[in-house]
Amino acid sequence: MREGQKIARIFSEISSYLTIQEVPFKPQAYQRAAGALEVFSIGIRKIYQREGRRGLENIPGVGESLAEKIEEYLKTGRIKYYEELRKKLPVDIYQLTQIEGIGPKTVERLYQSLKIKNLADLEKAAQEKKIRNLPGFGLQSEENILREIAIFRRQHRRFLLGEILPLADQIEKKLKSLKEVQKISLAGSIRRKKETIGDIDFLVASRQPKKVMKAFTSLPSVAKVWGEGLTKSSIRLEAGFDIDLRIVKNESWGAALQYFTGSKQHNIILRQLAIKKGLKLNEYGVFRGKKRLAGKTEKEFYRQLGLDWIAPEIRTNEGEIEAALEQRLPRLINYRDLKGDLHTASDWGEGKAGLGEMARTAKKLGYRYLAITDRLSAKDQSSLKKKIRRQMEEIDRLNRKEKEVKLLKGIELIIGRNGKLNLEDEILEQLEVVIISVQSFFQLPRLEMTKRILRALHFPFVHLLAHPANRILQEREPSDLDWEKIFTAARKNHVLLEINSQPARLDLPDEIIRQAKEKGVKMAVCSGAHQPQDLGWAEFGLAQARRGWAEKEDILNTKTWFQISLYLAGNEN
Repeated sequence: MREGQKIARIFSEISSYLTIQEVPFKPQAYQRAAGALEVFSIGIRKIYQREGRRGLENIPGVGESLAEKIEEYLKTGRIKYYEELRKKLPVDIYQLTQIEGIGPKTVERLYQSLKIKNLADLEKAAQEKKIRNLPGFGLQSEENILREIAIFRRQHRRFLLGEILPLADQIEKKLKSLKEVQKISLAGSIRRKKETIGDIDFLVASRQPKKVMKAFTSLPSVAKVWGEGLTKSSIRLEAGFDIDLRIVKNESWGAALQYFTGSKQHNIILRQLAIKKGLKLNEYGVFRGKKRLAGKTEKEFYRQLGLDWIAPEIRTNEGEIEAALEQRLPRLINYRDLKGDLHTASDWGEGKAGLGEMARTAKKLGYRYLAITDRLSAKDQSSLKKKIRRQMEEIDRLNRKEKEVKLLKGIELIIGRNGKLNLEDEILEQLEVVIISVQSFFQLPRLEMTKRILRALHFPFVHLLAHPANRILQEREPSDLDWEKIFTAARKNHVLLEINSQPARLDLPDEIIRQAKEKGVKMAVCSGAHQPQDLGWAEFGLAQARRGWAEKEDILNTKTWFQISLYLAGNEN
C-alpha cells in the first residue's frame, strides 16, 4: 500500500470515529480528503519534499489542519490524533465497516455490548448466536453478517506472489496451446506483480470463445465453476485460487489488457485525462464519439492519451502518469539484467545443497558469480574461525575447477540487540561479501531499532544489509525505522540494501525501494536461496525492484563482480 493510500485509510478511519462521536462537519472533511488522496496522481512524499506543507494544502480536500497531519505521518510514520481515537475505541474499524450493513455506529454498539474488536470477533459472535439478541438486530441480521463475512473473505483472501505465479504460468501454457487462442496474457494484480494476490486474471483474444471457455472450465484442477459465459468465466482451483478469464476480440486486445491491468486509481486518472481531451475510453478502446482511435495495442492506447507506455508493475497512480506525460518514466531494470546473486546458503550452514550444486545451478541461470553467505555456527570463536577457513579453502578449490561462475566467500552475521557483530575484523577482511541482518527483537521502538542498525552499518567490512525492513508478509509487520538515517549510513559506508526475493519477504517494500533510489542508495536483488531451485526466486525480487521504480544502475548486482568490489571498497565508480 502506497503512502497516499495509507494516509487515505487513516483519514477514512478518523472519519468513522468522529461519526461515532457525532462530531459535526469533520467526518465529511476527512472522508473527502481520503477520497482525494486515494486517487491523487503524484506521490505525497514527493510533493512534500518539493513544496513542503504548502504543497500538501493544495491537494483537493486537504486544508491546513489535515496537511499538518499528513506532514506528521511523513516525518514520524504515525498520526497522534488517530492513535488517541483508537485508544478510546480499540477496534479495527476499517475492516469491520467493510462488511455490508456494518457502519461506524454499529461498530460501537457491538464493541460496547460484546467487546467485538475485529472481523474474527464478529464472526465468532455471530456463529455463537450472540448478535441476534442485541437491540436492533435479530436472526436475519445475524445470518446476513455471516454471509457478508464469507463474501468478504473470498474477495479479500490473499496469496503470496511466489505461491500463485508458478501455477498461473502453468495454466497460461495450457491455454496458450489451444489453437482457438490468438493471444493470452495475465492481467490484474498478478500482472502488476503485487506482493500478494487475491485471484488470477487472464485475458484471451479469440474468434471462438465457446471452445476456449469450455477448455478453461474443464481444467483438471477445477474444484468449482462460479460462472461460465462467452466473454467471462470464473473458476476455483483445488489449490484454493479463484481465476477469472475474459475473452475479447483482437481489435480490442490492447485496450482490454490495459483496462484489466491498471489499478483502480490508475484507471480513474486515465479516464479523467481522456475526458479533458474530449475522448472516451473503456475496455474496447479509445474513442472520439463513435470512432475508435486506438485499441489493438497498449502502446497505441497510451499514445492516444499523450502518454508513453507504462510498465504494468508501476500502474498504481503514484506519479507514473505525470512522468509518462513528461516523458521521464524510469527505464526499469529488466528481468534478465542480474549477473549474480550476493545472498545464498549452502549445507555448510542452513542450506540444503553443497557448494558445487549451488554453483552449477547459478551457471545454468547465466550468472557470473554467486556469494555463499552462510550463517555459520560453532561452539566457540576459535571453532568458528576454523570452520570459516575450511569453507574458504573449499571455495578456492571449486573456483580453480570452475571458471564460468565465481563463488564468492561470504558470511551472514546477526545484528545483536545492541548493534554489535560478533566476529573479529581479522576474519571479516578475508571475506568478499559480509551480510548483516536482524534475526530477533524485530519490533523494538523506532529510535532503539534505528540506532541498532546504524551501529552495525558503521562496522568495517560490512557489505550488505539483508531484508532491511525485517518483515514477513501476512505474518510480521516491518520494523519501525528512520529510513532517512538508514539511507545516509548505507550510502556513506558503501553498504548495499538488499531486496530479498524470498516470496514471504519481498523486502525491501516497494515504497522504500523508491525512496532509496531517490536518495542515491545502491541496492542488490538477492534470492536468499537455501537450495538450488530457490535461486529462481530472483524473479520476484526483480518484480519488487521494478515496482519500486528501480533502474539497472540502482541494482549493483547487474554489474560485474569487479565493479561491485570497487564500490564496496569505497570507489564510487
